Amino acid sequence: MIKGLHHNAYRCRDSEETRKFYEDFLGLPLAHTLKIEQTKTGRTTGAGVLHTFFQLDDGSCLAFFEAPDMAFDFKDQHDFDLHIALEVEPEHLERMLAKGRSEGREVRGVSDHHFIRSIYFRDPNGYVIELAAKVPGQESAMDPTKNGARAKLDDWQANKTASSAAA
Repeated sequence: MIKGLHHNAYRCRDSEETRKFYEDFLGLPLAHTLKIEQTKTGRTTGAGVLHTFFQLDDGSCLAFFEAPDMAFDFKDQHDFDLHIALEVEPEHLERMLAKGRSEGREVRGVSDHHFIRSIYFRDPNGYVIELAAKVPGQESAMDPTKNGARAKLDDWQANKTASSAAA
């Protein structure tokens, strides 16, 4: 059975720039670093790959691969394509909003999603980072026995299929 998230891994342009954002700005400690010259399955990595891990309070990590000799299309991601949402306490949300603005960072929000309030930054790799604070009632909003999640998905699927067929 799946117990939880160990880590999510993404590519990065520069490990030190990535560390400055995740450790210095967000406060996630650099927990582990691996230099990979050959994978455990025997694939060589050319000039080598650096794999870094930044730890969250629950022990899970955000991880990054810097692979200088492997092409990767870095681009500013749209929130709908990819974003990383990290939970914070409500008072931390306001502090990070002020900190981001004072450092001249791109920051959006506060967005009220009715079950969380969020602010958004862009990391040095183009990924959207969402800081989300739960609001009262969040547990009920995320309870599928109360929120109608399955019925909404079924309705979406039925209407999407009908719309696609008509087009």
